[in-house]
Amino acid sequence: MFGNIVQTFTNCFRIPELKSRIWFTVLLLAVCRLIAYVRVPWLDGAIIADAFNKVGAGGGLMGMANMFTGNAILHGSVGALGIMPYISATIIIQLLTAVVPTLSKLAREEGGRAKIIQYGRYLTVLLCIVQGGAMAFGWERPGSLYNQGNMGQLVLVSPDNIWWYRIGTVILLTTGTMLLMWLGEQITERGIGNGVSLVITIGIVSRLPVAAGQVWRLFFPQGGVQATFNVGHGAALLLLLLGVIAGVIAVTQAQRKIPVQYAQRAVGRKMYSGGTSFMPLRVNYAGVMPVIFASAILTFFGMIASRVADWTKLGLFQQINIALSRGTGLYIAVFGLMILAFSYFWVATQFNEIQIADDLKKNGGYIPGVRPGIPTSDFLHNTMSRITLAGALILTLIAVIPIVMQNVLNIPPDVADFFGGTTILITVGVMLDTMRQIESHLMMRNYDGFLKKGKIRGRL
Repeated sequence: MFGNIVQTFTNCFRIPELKSRIWFTVLLLAVCRLIAYVRVPWLDGAIIADAFNKVGAGGGLMGMANMFTGNAILHGSVGALGIMPYISATIIIQLLTAVVPTLSKLAREEGGRAKIIQYGRYLTVLLCIVQGGAMAFGWERPGSLYNQGNMGQLVLVSPDNIWWYRIGTVILLTTGTMLLMWLGEQITERGIGNGVSLVITIGIVSRLPVAAGQVWRLFFPQGGVQATFNVGHGAALLLLLLGVIAGVIAVTQAQRKIPVQYAQRAVGRKMYSGGTSFMPLRVNYAGVMPVIFASAILTFFGMIASRVADWTKLGLFQQINIALSRGTGLYIAVFGLMILAFSYFWVATQFNEIQIADDLKKNGGYIPGVRPGIPTSDFLHNTMSRITLAGALILTLIAVIPIVMQNVLNIPPDVADFFGGTTILITVGVMLDTMRQIESHLMMRNYDGFLKKGKIRGRL
């Protein structure tokens, strides 16, 4: 088993095209991490990090945003907004495409998809300006940014340069996000694919040393202090990690195989014999995108609600802000419902059962027991709806349970974020998708298929 894995990675670097794509991806991901450490000129990143730790912001929505950006918020860097504004813009554009007839028509035209992507980039700039302004105001007083009034007196920017700081910070944060967006697109086009997802994943994985240090201090506290984290909690944490990883792999790889029968047909002077095949329908068709979408939307509205509550001092907005804090019952309910909704939304926008039924009919294929045409389309729609419900429920369960266990076991936020459902869902899901991309390159040059010995074409 281990030998096959080593052989597979060796084969990756024997194919010149795949080798160049892998190194190109690694180089751009390194640039993404560098952006997370380039600080805004007017700020002291050490003071922001100290304020972040003192107010305990790691467990809130700001802590989740910091996790997705790879500690960029904590460092006060130009990449503090991360790639989330682009994801939020993509969600909004897809929603508008589904309900606005003009955009829906444009999406079906030749070159229309490129224009819609361009609209998404314009919207990304607008969201960056809004979120960048909220981030700039929050960095002035870290206590208000992290919903801790006891640190509201800490001011990091001189009043003499306040507007230069605000305008410059918004420009730098917008530039950082647009650069990350461009790097993600380059990885998708010229790298190994899944560019935006890999940008998020590399930020999450960068927090592994911090999470490992937190786990170590739970069992071996410094200064002779007795550990409050017993062996039972450690075993539960380990079982949770293994269970979540196994669940993510199972729900990502699971599929419903629909049998398809092809009739004998003649094309020109050639006669094609019939045969039996199957159509794989993935149980979790949307992958990790519903979790990313839900996290991005909650982070965006949580940041805006925090700023509005701080500016207006109205009790209603403050109560909403507190109610939507991570770990509350309302937050868990909204988070779970958004994952369910985005799972169905992704299937509705990406899975075209009418086109699949038409293609089957044109190629002489049919599903046994189902008439071609509209009945086949209805059958695929109903089948996909049922398996999507199962996949979405499992996805929601995996994402929500670690948040509940954090409150029950009193696990530190850094540990819960990394070993919790959301992080593992994104990391494992993206890694599986990336491995499928690499597998497709290997199978084109390997006679025996993936993880089998064979002659590699294009060997150096």
